[in-house]
Amino acid sequence: MQTHPVLARLARFGVRLGLDRMDSFLDTLGAPQHSFPVVHVAGTNGKGSTVRMIGSILHAAGHRVGEFTSPHLQHINERIQIDGRPISDDDLNALLEELCGSSRAWARVNSGGPQPLTYFEMMTAAAFLHMARREIDVAVIEVGLGGRLDATNVVDPAVTVITHIGLDHTAHLGPDVACIAAEKAGIVKPGRPLVVGPLVADAAKVIRTAAAERGVPLLEMGRHFRAHGGAHTMTWSDGALTLTELELSLPGDHQVENAAVAIAAVRQLESPPAEAAIRMGLRTARHRGRLEWLAPDLLVDCAHNGDGAARLADYLRALPHRGPRTLLLGMSDDKDVRRVVVALAPWFDRVFTTCCTHPRALSPGDLAERITGLDVPVLPAGPIEQALPLARGGDRQVVVAGSVFLAGAVRELVGAR
Repeated sequence: MQTHPVLARLARFGVRLGLDRMDSFLDTLGAPQHSFPVVHVAGTNGKGSTVRMIGSILHAAGHRVGEFTSPHLQHINERIQIDGRPISDDDLNALLEELCGSSRAWARVNSGGPQPLTYFEMMTAAAFLHMARREIDVAVIEVGLGGRLDATNVVDPAVTVITHIGLDHTAHLGPDVACIAAEKAGIVKPGRPLVVGPLVADAAKVIRTAAAERGVPLLEMGRHFRAHGGAHTMTWSDGALTLTELELSLPGDHQVENAAVAIAAVRQLESPPAEAAIRMGLRTARHRGRLEWLAPDLLVDCAHNGDGAARLADYLRALPHRGPRTLLLGMSDDKDVRRVVVALAPWFDRVFTTCCTHPRALSPGDLAERITGLDVPVLPAGPIEQALPLARGGDRQVVVAGSVFLAGAVRELVGAR
C-alpha cells in the first residue's frame, strides 16, 4: 500500500511530540502495547538494522516476532511486520478504518482535550493493535524521533537499546550531542536493562547518569561486551560467553557494532536465545535500502546525516572499484546537507542532485546551491525519474544517497522488492 486516506489526512499535522494523546487513545483500545514484551530501540543511526537483527534472532529462536520501524522505503506496510512479513493491504486498511472510527469517538469524549493523532501516532497504534491481536511473543519497536516524547515511548520494555548518538533532528531534539542523548535516554525505564553501542564522551556521560538515576542495569559496548571483525564475520564476547565466526548478512563494517548490540540485547531477555539462533538470525537478517546493490553498477543507501555518510564513505573506501563514480544525491530540507556531502565527495568524480516526490525534498537546484565550492562537479539532474538513467552508463558506478525516501523511489524505479 503506497498510502491511505486516513494517513493522508493526518499527514498535515506533521511532527507533534508528546505522550498524552497516545496514552489516552491506547487506553480506549485496551492498552494493546502491554500485551507482549518489548525490546525498545533508539539511536541516531543503526537502530533499524539493529531492530532487524534482533527480530531475526528471536524468530530463529522460535518466537513469533513483531517489528515496528519507520520510515518505510516503498510501502507503508513495511512499518508493521510479523515474522519478517509486512502487514497485508487488507489487514492494514481494516485497521486504519477501525482506528479512524475509534479516534473520532475518543475525540468526542475528550472534547477540548488532546489534539488529533498524527500520522506516526496512528501507525504506532495500528502496530500495537495488530501485534496484540496476532498474539506475538515479543515485539521489537524502533523509536521514531528522539525517545522521551516519541509515540512509541508508551511501552514498558523488557529491554531498552540505544545504538548510537549523533547530530540529527536538532530542531526537535536540541543543538548538541548531550541534548540529543538526554532525549534518547527518555526511553530508559527503572530497573529495565539498557544496552548501548559505542558513544562519544558527552553522550556516554548523559546515558550513564540516566541509568544510575533510574536504577538501570547498564551494558555498554567496549566495557561490558566487545566485538571485532569485518564486513562478513565477527567475534563477540561479554566475559561469560564468546561467539566466534559469526556471519553477518548486512553489509558494512559498521554492522559489527549493530550486531554486537543486538546480541547483548537479546541476552537480557528472560529466555535468551541459544547460540544457534543468534548465528542463524545474524546470517539471515535483511534490511533493504542500506548498502544495497540493486544492480552491478547501482548502490543505494539511506545515509542522510553526517555519521551515516561517514559510514557509507568507509564502505566505498574498501571497494575494489577504482573507475568513475557518480553520487546521485537527494536530501530533505531539514538535513545538514553540507556535512553529508563533505564526507562523501572524495569518493566521487561528479555529483548529480535530484529529488523524489516527498514534500520535504529539496529541489535539485536548491540542493546544488547548498553544496557549491566542492572539488567535484555538481549538476542538478532533475527528478529521480530523469536523473537515474542520466547518471548510469558504461563502467560508471552510481551511488544513491541522502534520503530514505529517495532510496525507496530508486527501488521502485528498478522494480526491486
